[in-house]
Amino acid sequence: MSTIDDELIAALQDDGRASYSALAARLGVPRGTVSARLKALTESGRVRIVAAADPAFLGETCSAHVSIAGRGELSEVIEHLRGRDDIPLVSAISGAQDLVVEVRAADQDALFDVLAWIRSFEQVARISTVLYNDILRGSFVSDYGGGGRIDAIDSELVELLRHDGRMSYRDLAARVRLSPTAVRARVRRMVDSRILRISAVVTHTARAGRTKVGVGLHLGADDQAVIDRLMGWPEAEFAALTIGAFDLVATLSSGVPGEVFARLDELKGLAGVAGMETWFHLQTLKEDYSRAI
Repeated sequence: MSTIDDELIAALQDDGRASYSALAARLGVPRGTVSARLKALTESGRVRIVAAADPAFLGETCSAHVSIAGRGELSEVIEHLRGRDDIPLVSAISGAQDLVVEVRAADQDALFDVLAWIRSFEQVARISTVLYNDILRGSFVSDYGGGGRIDAIDSELVELLRHDGRMSYRDLAARVRLSPTAVRARVRRMVDSRILRISAVVTHTARAGRTKVGVGLHLGADDQAVIDRLMGWPEAEFAALTIGAFDLVATLSSGVPGEVFARLDELKGLAGVAGMETWFHLQTLKEDYSRAI
């Protein structure tokens, strides 16, 4: 996968419905190049553009990164994890742990119930949990501030966009029996009020041609300098300040492995980094932040 694909994916993670012209201007390439690369990425299944409601709008105010170390065969555990709506991410990783999952819950009591459920499996040897205190970058987190309202037609539009975030306003309008102008206004209102986020999801498998590395950082006094540097990298797919075993958890991803490894070296050399642990994401087993609202 080329560097232009990485830049295109980063742009689509910021705005999954950005026009070809806007994407071309951001990348500094012809519009036709953007159109061809986006078509190749989506038709190959390597990238999906989907919509998801902000977790706070859904009442999910407590989120956590959970590492799972197993014993023996974990396929049954994985299937159970994938079946839960409050676990949007399941990934097989290398290292001392076998799986990483993300849990989104209404509150800490609900989170504890999910963690207890995970620990109840005989194949789960132990888990390690860090709470997200502040998500700095995430494809489906939009800082919902409250006060937003939706109706039945909005819900119908979200349902359609969950499966195809770039469905044309004309096609959306035909499905909900409104004009394209009215549909555009409704989608724009949900995005602007931060109820809805439309973004790119990158498929990660052995054949996807991407390197994806999780990073856990122990921060020193100069933590803001680390955050500023990390947030300036297109390879930083996810980043959150956390409470627990790490002060910050991030995911770096690129179609060029050398770019990820260079970023890891750069992180280790920052004065504000007191320690760092990494793990390779071997295969994303589930990544689905969308649900009916």
